[in-house]
Amino acid sequence: MNRLKIITSTTREGRSGIAVANWITALAKSAGEFEVELLDLKEIALPFIDEPNHPRLKKYTHEHTKQWSAIIDSADAFIIVLAEYNYGYPAPIKNAIDYLFQEWQYKPVGFVSYGGVSAGLRSTQMLKQVVTTLNMMPIQEQVNLPFFSKNIVDGVFQSDEKIDNTAKVLLKELFRWSESMKAMRFKN
Repeated sequence: MNRLKIITSTTREGRSGIAVANWITALAKSAGEFEVELLDLKEIALPFIDEPNHPRLKKYTHEHTKQWSAIIDSADAFIIVLAEYNYGYPAPIKNAIDYLFQEWQYKPVGFVSYGGVSAGLRSTQMLKQVVTTLNMMPIQEQVNLPFFSKNIVDGVFQSDEKIDNTAKVLLKELFRWSESMKAMRFKN
């Protein structure tokens, strides 16, 4: 079974995006096409990059980097649950991506973005430039949640049929891309 890692993008106290991450994780698990794991960057607590060697070399010296490498390397696909801060992506997700290089390659990535009126679209567009540099494939289908906080009740994101259907399309396409990109990862 393909392994899907869902990654949060924020680590600050009081963040609301974790409710969105929990929702998409539950939906992905119920779809049954992936083995799903939520990677909460707040819990993982990567420091700012502290490796002496360039990530391309994969010569890691710190245990936290070796663990992060193993987690990301084991994935077949990703969903990044992406906030928008000041028209861009949050620093924790960029830091988490920059720790590694080879582990990301030839894997599809979907986005579930959230925010105010822009629904995190500016953040998503900026991060797509980053992931394509790593030979990742950002899929076209995505979930964008404007004014998302109105859907959070007692810390739980309350989706509706339209949002769920959009997410199901994202998951279906992510599965198709994860299947087709396996051959690219395993060529010598």
